[in-house]
Amino acid sequence: MSLTTTTVANQNVFQSGASVARHLRPHGDDSLGDDQIQPNGVDLTVDAVFEPVEPGRLDTDGKRVGERRRIEPDGDSEGELLYWLEPGGYVVRYGEVIAVPEGHVGFVLPRSTLLRNGCTLETAVWDAGYEGRGEGLLQVHHPIEIRPGARIGQFLLSSADHEGTYTGAYDGEHTGGDDAPTDGE
Repeated sequence: MSLTTTTVANQNVFQSGASVARHLRPHGDDSLGDDQIQPNGVDLTVDAVFEPVEPGRLDTDGKRVGERRRIEPDGDSEGELLYWLEPGGYVVRYGEVIAVPEGHVGFVLPRSTLLRNGCTLETAVWDAGYEGRGEGLLQVHHPIEIRPGARIGQFLLSSADHEGTYTGAYDGEHTGGDDAPTDGE
C-alpha cells in the first residue's frame, strides 16, 4: 500500500452530516431542520426556481448568465403552493447559505426521490472559501410537482488540499435582501 493510499485510508475524507451542518444556515432563519441533517451530509431545500429565457455566454475572458424568468408556485386543490414543472432544464436556488471551510471542497448530489421521479440535479464543485446560496441545474425528464422548501439535494464536504480560496464572481451570492439571479459579472 502506497503512502498516499495509507494516508487516505486513515482519515475521514467525507465529513459527517453534523459536521457539515456547522457550515450551513437557512437564509433568514436561525437553524436547520433536524430532518435536513443526514448521516453524511445536509439536505438543501428549494428557495426559488428559474427558467432560462435567453442565451448566456462562456468566453475566454469572461462569462454572462443569460436572462432567467422566476417561476412562481401555483396552488393545488388544497391551496398548497407547488412548482409544476414540465420536462426541461431549470435553475434552482437553494434556501441555505453555505460556507465551504478551508481544507474542504463541497459537492451537491440529488436526493434519491428526485432521481426516482425522472429528474436529476447537477452542480459545479464548491471551492474552499465560497460562501453564498448557490444554484443547481434541475433536469426534469418527467413532469414533477415540487413544494417550495422541499429537500431536493444533499450537500457533502470532503477534505481537500488546495492553494488559495475561492474569490470568484459568485462569492456571497444571494446572502442579502437581493433575490435576483446572479449574472456572475
